[in-house]
Amino acid sequence: MFQSLDGEKAIEVFKAVIIKHCDIWVYEADSVICGFIAMKGSYIDRLYVDPTAQNTGVGTSLLLHAKKLCPQRLDLSTHQENHRAREFYEKSGFVVVKYGISPPPESMPDVQYRWTAKTDT
Repeated sequence: MFQSLDGEKAIEVFKAVIIKHCDIWVYEADSVICGFIAMKGSYIDRLYVDPTAQNTGVGTSLLLHAKKLCPQRLDLSTHQENHRAREFYEKSGFVVVKYGISPPPESMPDVQYRWTAKTDT
């Protein structure tokens, strides 16, 4: 089961955790923020696309931007039950590295992914 945050808690987490510890890039269309990607070096800490903008290329554009920033390797984690995100990452070239449990307070089954640049041999 996914945990969701109410609006107030989501803003608190964004201010206390994401803004303080990540570099953030925003995808905007027609002066509306459609999504963002938050990164700690080559680790994608958060990738969010507004539900109304899903399946429009926003997530793909944000991942492509991350791949340009870190052209050798990217890592991320998501919940094992988040099949939609897992399918998206796998279609984007990420492979499963490890299954585990996310840190508290979530403590949910998660999966770690890695993307590495393909090299011509």
